[in-house]
Amino acid sequence: MSTHPGFEPLDIAAEPFEQLVVDELDELPDDMVDGLDNIVFVVEDRPEDGSLDLLGLYDGVALTERGQYGFGEMPDRIVLYREPLLAISRDLDELRDQIHVTLVHEIAHFYGIDDDKLHELGWG
Repeated sequence: MSTHPGFEPLDIAAEPFEQLVVDELDELPDDMVDGLDNIVFVVEDRPEDGSLDLLGLYDGVALTERGQYGFGEMPDRIVLYREPLLAISRDLDELRDQIHVTLVHEIAHFYGIDDDKLHELGWG
């Protein structure tokens, strides 16, 4: 796993990492998570291309661009990539911060907030 020079990446197995994601989700404000509907949160080791460049991904149709979901619609997904997040985190506190920022970023995409607006708000 490549990392930033000067520190060793954290080594946290999948299950404890997933618990960190759940803990950070629980810390998000109610007004951010109450509107999440038909969405699942998933942890994967790396993106399909194997890179460490992507921390998370919103896979779905933004709330602002969809009509009503019908019965049986597949849920949207927010994916957090464990290895890239570990690679940029010097310690557990920084990892929690990175997970938090990634969750907020991907949830914003669910609500239809694009990268330009996220950068404007300081979350990009």
